[in-house]
Amino acid sequence: MPRSGQTGTFRRATLAAAAAVGLLGTLFVPGVAQAHGHHQPRTEDLQLLAINDFHGNLEPPAGSSGTVKEIDPATGQTVSTPAGGVEYLATALRQAREGHRNSLTVAAGDIVGASPLLSGLFHDEPTIEAMNKLGLDVTSVGNHEFDEGSKELLRLQNGGCHPTDGCYAAGRKFKGADFPYLAANVTSEKTGRPILDPYWVTNVHGVKVGFIGVTLEGTPNIVTAEGVKGLKFGNEVTTINKYAAELKRKGVNSIVALIHEGGYPASPVYNYDCGAAGAGISGPIVDIAKKIDPAVGAIVTGHTHNAYACSIPDPNGVPRSVTSAASFGRLYTEIDLKLDKRTGAIVRPSVTAANHVVRRDLPKAPDMTKLIGYYNTIAAPIANRPVGYIAADINGRGSTDLEKPLGDVIADAQLAGLAPADKGGAQVAFMNPGGIRADLVYKASGSEGDGVVTYGEAFTVQPFTNMMQVKTLTGAQLIQVLQQQVSGLNDAAPKILQVSKGLTYTLDMTKSGADRVLVASVKLNGTAIDPAASYRVAANEFLAGGGDGFPAFSAGTDKLVGASDLDLFTAYLGANSKAGAPLAVPARDRITLVGSGSDQD
Repeated sequence: MPRSGQTGTFRRATLAAAAAVGLLGTLFVPGVAQAHGHHQPRTEDLQLLAINDFHGNLEPPAGSSGTVKEIDPATGQTVSTPAGGVEYLATALRQAREGHRNSLTVAAGDIVGASPLLSGLFHDEPTIEAMNKLGLDVTSVGNHEFDEGSKELLRLQNGGCHPTDGCYAAGRKFKGADFPYLAANVTSEKTGRPILDPYWVTNVHGVKVGFIGVTLEGTPNIVTAEGVKGLKFGNEVTTINKYAAELKRKGVNSIVALIHEGGYPASPVYNYDCGAAGAGISGPIVDIAKKIDPAVGAIVTGHTHNAYACSIPDPNGVPRSVTSAASFGRLYTEIDLKLDKRTGAIVRPSVTAANHVVRRDLPKAPDMTKLIGYYNTIAAPIANRPVGYIAADINGRGSTDLEKPLGDVIADAQLAGLAPADKGGAQVAFMNPGGIRADLVYKASGSEGDGVVTYGEAFTVQPFTNMMQVKTLTGAQLIQVLQQQVSGLNDAAPKILQVSKGLTYTLDMTKSGADRVLVASVKLNGTAIDPAASYRVAANEFLAGGGDGFPAFSAGTDKLVGASDLDLFTAYLGANSKAGAPLAVPARDRITLVGSGSDQD
């Protein structure tokens, strides 16, 4: 339950009241009694508990998506510890709040979207209800909040039944989020104004604390065009500095930024030492953090699904806390800070931050168990249906290789479904690595039996239900697609597409930019690609529209729209596996790698 017994109605009423006086936020002290006595301390303690990139993972994530890397104190070796699941996350957060006079729970976006079937089947209403129950106070939007468009995001905020699917149970209307979504840098093309509040302000025993929320400026590059239609995405730094100045003019001097953009830690271990001045972290958040107004006392980030608790210098060279809690509810970040009662500012030297594992030996939160059970009952007939069989784990999200075993399977499924002349005549298929959201795990997740792939498990791998497209590309354009994996928008952080059987090439990571693709090595069924010839190429609608930094796809002609990626995936599993002849792990022999490389999803 939300702390202090606050209901959604009360919180919305206080939001309206605060907006009327220009604060754009609720003015309340969560779950705390007033101080007594004559002694007035000069500072007020505030605990922030932060999560990010939850992606609707109500049940414990399976495979590598449900583990955290840490050092075993007994052996000194790196081990993978099972973690995550909202039943355990709720308990962990509730225990962490104990003994803290002031505590707020915040998030840095992608709370919903790309979700497993239990949440995704119901347009993520179950996740919003879970976040209400565990006491989330505020979150920024992330790119995945726009998967179904801004109207659906506003419905998640304000409530109401889905415009197409309606309500999921008689007499049970979706009430929306008790917490505000912040979208400071997401504006309407028509009005120029943010589509949601840019910031939220709360009062902590006389000290006003403001939270500014933004998503990454590059959101349109990683979301379907329909999802961001009519919207503009501003620069993260410019936007945060603009609203930090506005908050200061309103007397709010304690400011925290919630940013759905992140970095890449030097170590996969969740609690590694970030080193002096953030030397142990790289990526977009480093440059962003160095330019954000020093008035912002702490920065909570996300998007890259990594774990870190670092200090990065602000524009004055003063260290400032920058954190991320991995993804899927496997970790939460505890940020402790002091608020100066005289100046109203965060005492920056006081800020400490650490990530904590959401271990599965914690007691399950009964209210979350009840919520999961309710939706599982409704979803069970669909979720538990077997769609295929596998001989061993086929890793996708959990694979660190540029060519992922599950990526091969998905690309093959798309080629198989779209190769017939009346389905598009595809000769090759490409799959974006970020669209592979999980692994296919051999061990049974329920009563289906080992090696059985259920519809729910397939949905977790391919949750977007993107419609497939087949286009005609010239051989030169096809090669350009391969080159754009490692050049242009993807030069610094390559995105290696997964390719269907028959397409082979060599990637030389010792070279730079487009030269990393050895053009002479690009072959289809053993024959070199002819730059002047035409090829029928399949890709999901996101990629086919130029998403993820692949504008060469947009130049394709003679578009044919096919079935959804999920339908092709499940059909392929059904046609190519059975109980006595399960699908084997692919050999991963399509991309020959020279040197080392990394693939950021």
